[in-house]
Amino acid sequence: MTDATLDAFIDASAALLGLTIEPAWRAPVRANLAVSLRMGALVLDFPLHDDAEPAPVFVA
Repeated sequence: MTDATLDAFIDASAALLGLTIEPAWRAPVRANLAVSLRMGALVLDFPLHDDAEPAPVFVA
């Protein structure tokens, strides 16, 4: 994604959540969002078999 696309997403998200993003924080927020999107793409791109089952959940 381009910086302009990330900035538009940040602006829309901040408006929706009622947040104010200080100008000094815009670059770090953009960098964090870019990293989060790359990590999410790694998870979504991981191939799974059609019959894959979720792992059981153990509660102590």
